[in-house]
Amino acid sequence: MKKDKRFSIRKAVFFPLLAIYAAVIALGIISPKMFTQVENTVVNFACNWFGWLYQYLTIGMVIICVWVLFSKKIGSIRLGGKDAKPVMSKWNWFAVSLCGGIATGIVFWGIAEPITHFVDGIPGLSVGGTREAALYALSTCYMHWGFPLYAYYAVAGIGIGIAVYNMRLSYTVSSGLYSLVGRRINGRLGDIIDLLCLFSIAGAVSACLGVASMQIGSGTGLLAGFTPTPKTWAIILVIIVATFVISSYTGVQKGLRWMSDKNAKIYLLLLLYVFIVANTKNILAMSTESTGFFAQNWIVQNTYLGVMADGTSNSQWPVWWTLNYWSFMVAYTPMMGIFLAKIARGRTLREFVLFNFALPGGFGMLWFSIFGSASINMEINGAGIYEAMKNTGLESTIFAFFKNLPFSSILSVIFILTAFLSVVTLADGMTTTITTMTLTSKVADSAEPPSSFKVFWGVIMASLAFINIASAAITGNTSGIDATKLLAITCAFPLLFVVLLLAIACVKTLRQYHEKYNVVDDSAHAIVDADMIVTHDEEEI
Repeated sequence: MKKDKRFSIRKAVFFPLLAIYAAVIALGIISPKMFTQVENTVVNFACNWFGWLYQYLTIGMVIICVWVLFSKKIGSIRLGGKDAKPVMSKWNWFAVSLCGGIATGIVFWGIAEPITHFVDGIPGLSVGGTREAALYALSTCYMHWGFPLYAYYAVAGIGIGIAVYNMRLSYTVSSGLYSLVGRRINGRLGDIIDLLCLFSIAGAVSACLGVASMQIGSGTGLLAGFTPTPKTWAIILVIIVATFVISSYTGVQKGLRWMSDKNAKIYLLLLLYVFIVANTKNILAMSTESTGFFAQNWIVQNTYLGVMADGTSNSQWPVWWTLNYWSFMVAYTPMMGIFLAKIARGRTLREFVLFNFALPGGFGMLWFSIFGSASINMEINGAGIYEAMKNTGLESTIFAFFKNLPFSSILSVIFILTAFLSVVTLADGMTTTITTMTLTSKVADSAEPPSSFKVFWGVIMASLAFINIASAAITGNTSGIDATKLLAITCAFPLLFVVLLLAIACVKTLRQYHEKYNVVDDSAHAIVDADMIVTHDEEEI
């Protein structure tokens, strides 16, 4: 690997993380059956015993964001201090925040999820194919892809951003826990926390890479007339890694910003096109009703755990849907938080919550209100989207939807490009953060880590993605999509308690910020340990 004298390997984190992933990949190669059995065991334990904690944590994250957004005292705090200047324009900031957090999510589930909930219904809540099922389908998508999702990112970004840029602590996730554990964040406890974060995010990114490879493979196969195989997925993963490797050599301000800009604009054009050429009147009516339904029923849905769903036994629906999504969020939260804080220096916390919670959350709801309403209306009128999904897999659902619109082939090509750019944007941003966390440097908070290390971790995550979906294909007990869900929940579970502590620490830090933690603007009254304060080099990202 190319030597960059500004960075050195963080041995307490780098080598244990490498050993863990080498062992996991080896298990997937040697015994695919045992690999899936381990995933299932962890998932069942996590969801059956701690499903309630995932649900309450999500509600708490939303409450914290609303508090910061409307608090005059807290919302005016500026990341980096009162004299800090923004490092990105507002559009580029929004585009990077939006695309970095979405990954393949809305482009994959934009049709598949609402159609599934509408046709199958939700056990204990709605009967498939009814008006109530349609409202619950869209409302559930608003919950999974709207404000609750982005609340996780925003809270972590605030807590870690204040710790790094205003309290002048080291550029690590564990710094966000300073108000709870003090100087122990720089010891073994901090290393363990950061290791858990890295394990979780690498697993979640691998899951997203797996989803992307299957969806891109499905779309390409439909257009070119072939059936995707594990070999197809492997080729796609290689192309994805190669693309973000090229991007990584240009840095966040060039490669990632350029991709996010183009990606966000394609999202907006797709939204506008579907809104115009589909049943616009129906979209407006259904999205309006479902928004009101969501506002009325959010707490009910966000605490639903499938208890006595059929009158006697519990349903596993929340495990495969809501708890799966929250697991992804838990896995992404620390790394997305530290990444979003890095590109938000110079912004106030009110701006931060607006651009990382309110706007992207609103965009997620808008996406599902248009795509979801249009797809449900098509299904009611005999489009056969659900049947196509069952016959050819979840990953093909969006392409079955496009067949009901003008210029379907062109739309499919654009969509494949969008899915590709989405996952590359995510992989680039997250490998940057993962690499930074496994190295030590005085410029870690602002400078780009060595590209050779980013390539290394990118290859590791792509390998895990392939092993996961290939193991599912070999054993035949789990679909490729369900395998990615299992991987995300398995890797995220150990981090659940860390994220809970990050939320608590964030609230405590903000409440006492002006009196105890404002090192950057009022160091005379701050109580942060002097020997832990880092003089960060102010380089461009």
